[in-house]
Order: sequence, then structure tokens, then C-alpha cells
Amino acid sequence: MSAGGEDLTAQNHPADGRLGDGIPYPEAAAGFPREPDGFQRLWTPHRMVYIDGQDKPKDSGVSECPFCTSPTKSDAEGLIVGRGQTVFAVLNLYPYNPGHLLICPYRHVADYTDLTEDETVELAQFTQKAMRVIRAVSGPHGFNLGMNQGPVAGAGIAAHLHQHVVPRWGGDANFLPVVAQTKALPQVHADVQARLSKEWNR
Repeated sequence: MSAGGEDLTAQNHPADGRLGDGIPYPEAAAGFPREPDGFQRLWTPHRMVYIDGQDKPKDSGVSECPFCTSPTKSDAEGLIVGRGQTVFAVLNLYPYNPGHLLICPYRHVADYTDLTEDETVELAQFTQKAMRVIRAVSGPHGFNLGMNQGPVAGAGIAAHLHQHVVPRWGGDANFLPVVAQTKALPQVHADVQARLSKEWNR
């Protein structure tokens, strides 16, 4: 269609289907086979601060690892929600959604296959408990669970394994991030940590 509303596709023009000078008319897109994009997008432009490297570890060692230093702090300061024998639950400093938890082993280990049997079992148990706690506190409609193994797979801190527990709500990928490049996070970290920690340790 032109700005005036007339159809400029080849079907309403001469049989040679050309605009002149050998230029063909554009074909109408309606008849082309296509598959709708099946991906849902959770826009998180606020995470660009992290992606740009401001708070990323300078190397893969223990001294620079936030998942190694966090458990040495108080729960409130380290954003710890729950502590186990071999793993702990901590708030993501750059969450995809409020209540986004990370389940981490205390050991500085990168690969899932390097976990001990005890670590593997407790990590799974903590993932389940994280879901129950978040459901009790904020009633999400669903979750994304997973871990990224290696930088090529999207791991921001690849040297220390961590399992993501991301609560999801209908409409959480709304117009604000798309139009205003802003992600609405209605609670500050301290409030989220306090509420989740209270439920976790009740």
C-alpha cells in the first residue's frame, strides 16, 4: 500500500509487473509462508550495567568471585536468602524479575559434572524450596529454571556454577522495557531479601 492507500503490489499493475527501468513491483507479503515467532521476550535493559562490565569479576579466581564472597557476609549484606550444608540461595544483583534467586555451591566450581553427590542433591532440594518460598511470598504464575554452562552459553560468571530460579508473571514483559528502556522492579533488594529469608527460615 502507498501512503494514499492504493495497492502498489504487482497484482494491480501491468502484466510485466515492473515499475519501470526494469524494477519489479514489490510482492504482497500476505501470501508468503511464514511461522510466527514463538519466543517470549523478557526485556531487561537494566542489566546492561552488568553486561557492560561494571561489576563483573576481573578474573575467574576465588578472590574476585561474588558467589565466594557473598556467604562470608551477613545474610542482609550478602543478599543471602537461605544457607545449607553445601549450597546457598542468594538474590541476583541484576534480576530478570523481583525474587530472581541463584542457587550456588559454596565451593568455587564451574561445571555441573564437578559437583559432589551431596552438592547435587542439595542444589536440587534448594531449587525446589526456592520455588515454594517465592510462591508463598509473591505468587508468581510460573518459573524459568536453568543454568548456563560456559561463557558461550550465556554464563555471566562462568567460573562458579549457579542455578537460576526466575519467577514469572503474565505481562512481566510489558511495554515499559520496550518503549522506555526501563524495567519496573517494584521492590528494592533489601525488602525482597527480608521477605524471602523470613519465609525460607520460618
